[in-house]
Amino acid sequence: MTTDSEILVAMSRTLGDILGDESIVLTAATRRSDVDGWDSFAYISFIAAIEMQYSVKFGVADVESFEDVGAIVRRLKGLRDK
Repeated sequence: MTTDSEILVAMSRTLGDILGDESIVLTAATRRSDVDGWDSFAYISFIAAIEMQYSVKFGVADVESFEDVGAIVRRLKGLRDK
């Protein structure tokens, strides 16, 4: 099983690719408002990339309710554990 730290590193890389900023380092507490340029379009692109990378599908309610990156990681792990 992939650890939270490994998932955060992969998510940081993914968001960095989307935003063109390789210096992004996500933590469980990171919110979209903490990252310059992480607007709604980039958020949807990020979610789609994570779904493809981990072969999962988040529900619309999930996507709308994620408060921070940690919530995304927890839901991702929950879906992968099924």
